[in-house]
Amino acid sequence: MPRALLALLMLVALPLWAAEPKELTWPEMIPPDAPAQVPNMKPLHDLSQMSSTLSAESAPAAKQEMPNAPVVKALDGQRIRLPGYIVPLEVSEEGRTTEFLLVPYFGACIHVPPPPSNQIVHVKSEVGVKLDELYQPYWIEGAMQVKPSTSELADAGYQMEAEKIYVYELPE
Repeated sequence: MPRALLALLMLVALPLWAAEPKELTWPEMIPPDAPAQVPNMKPLHDLSQMSSTLSAESAPAAKQEMPNAPVVKALDGQRIRLPGYIVPLEVSEEGRTTEFLLVPYFGACIHVPPPPSNQIVHVKSEVGVKLDELYQPYWIEGAMQVKPSTSELADAGYQMEAEKIYVYELPE
């Protein structure tokens, strides 16, 4: 009888352990043996430049330098949690962004050349997210797919169906 109880507890507890996504960082999405990637543009952290950056929105999209960058195949199928900035591709009638590119820094794909494809995740979300500010980073959780995709803004090396989308806040 105790064995059956232990087996039952293992069956119940296993999904709880499996439910916690792996926290992924952007450098982990680049294979260790990949050639060095030197982006043309550094992330915009000086918010005093925000108005000039946002006014460039009507300018043509910048050309992506590494649209076929190598990816980490071992990430395929893993449930992950990744922070980043949302570049909207599709917005619902309710004003919710349901398809977007997740990128490691603000302004990527719109105002500066897109990062290499292994630093872009093409995300779809059934519910979507209401974006109030483009410079707000978010956590995205879901199963990662190592699968390329192409949009009008950039090529992505990864895809994901978002299970959760929530505001990224710095730890205090």
